[in-house]
Amino acid sequence: MNPRTTVRPFLTARDGGATLAEQPALPLAEAGHLPSLLVDTSRRFQVMEGFGGAFTEAAAVTWQRLGEGQRAQLLRDYFDRDAGHGYTLCRVHMNSCDFALGNYAHVEVPGDVELKSFNIDRDRQALLPFIQAALRVARRPIKLLVSPWSPPAWMKSNGEMNHGGKLLPQYAQAWARCFVRFIQAYEAEGVPVWGVSVQNEPAATQRWDSCTYSAEEERDFVRDHLGPELAAAGLGHIRIVIWDHNRDGMVERASVVYSDAEAAKYVWGTGFHWYGGDHFDHVQLVHDAWPDKQLLFTEGCQEGGPHTGSWELGERYARSMINDLNRWTVGWIDWNLLLDETGGPNHVGNLCSAPILADTAGDALMHQSSYWTIGHFARFIKPGAWRVLCASARHELEATAFLNPDGSTVTVATNRHGHVLHFALEVDGRRWNAALPPRSIASFVLDPT
Repeated sequence: MNPRTTVRPFLTARDGGATLAEQPALPLAEAGHLPSLLVDTSRRFQVMEGFGGAFTEAAAVTWQRLGEGQRAQLLRDYFDRDAGHGYTLCRVHMNSCDFALGNYAHVEVPGDVELKSFNIDRDRQALLPFIQAALRVARRPIKLLVSPWSPPAWMKSNGEMNHGGKLLPQYAQAWARCFVRFIQAYEAEGVPVWGVSVQNEPAATQRWDSCTYSAEEERDFVRDHLGPELAAAGLGHIRIVIWDHNRDGMVERASVVYSDAEAAKYVWGTGFHWYGGDHFDHVQLVHDAWPDKQLLFTEGCQEGGPHTGSWELGERYARSMINDLNRWTVGWIDWNLLLDETGGPNHVGNLCSAPILADTAGDALMHQSSYWTIGHFARFIKPGAWRVLCASARHELEATAFLNPDGSTVTVATNRHGHVLHFALEVDGRRWNAALPPRSIASFVLDPT
């Protein structure tokens, strides 16, 4: 077969054991009567930044508990561009989050507005060694998004890092300078920062690390403090992401911030999560209203425990990733890279799943369906790829398509139903007959012509 006229399918299915398994190549087909999955690479949309997950203290300490072989395997599985997912876009928390071992801040001394006590000693224990090891395996830069869950307790209206509260106005400038100091400290450790979000989930008062901002408060903090402080420190290239919360409220938040030209000039784009309903239309609305701003999925996981062995877990990822990408999202960041068999550790018991779970007693990695699903995107859609026109004639067949920098075309399609889906994959006028087994996902790769 001519590799330039054959499509290489890679399959993961609930039944039969296939996980990112290459299938027999599809030969060119004649015209027929199958419903089409149409791809037109001449119609191009957004350019991808990449895919990845979050470095959390929970993930880092769990990784450190593994034996040397399993630690190396986890890094290969996520960051090796040949043998793994090749992650290039990740997230880390500044100060503690719920997936830390407890509350901590980088400036613990009350009233230290000059940040004389600022340090990242806590991060040097687990987080930074984990990130640095990942960078060595990746052998290329990882775009790192920094997100705070809470300012130090003494900067807040409620005097604690948990249970919401607000940033006190008299500490806004010092808090903005904390972003600068954190970026500089990480870069001194060989870990460059790509972007920051203003606040993780600013509309949520949680029993864990949290801080609320109204849309107007976030706008003003970016305009009057964070944007100018980054610029003054020579960090104007650092991307600022607003919202960093669920899709349901992203249109309102973007409207308030982007309507202020002075604030908007500092903002790269809107980040969003998947909790609290799909609202995929809101992702599209933000793009349509502000096409010069970017869209970034910054967090998603299955809540309520580890969900070990769940196939539905991967299907949630597939549906979200396809729908978000088809609505102009330029990057997709999963939550914890690794958790233990309980779905933790988490200092308030907010246990969740992760694509890879660690059996810490048995020193084993447990790859979940979400891991394989993410791989169908991350392994084949490269940074710099253009999303291209992709239209399915079968409503059960959900799909997206990309044109890679090397000229290869990747179409990712999923079947969340209990029957086989037959269709004709049509790419730029050529046709291949294909089928997706029940409850499966596949990546169809057409090499450069």
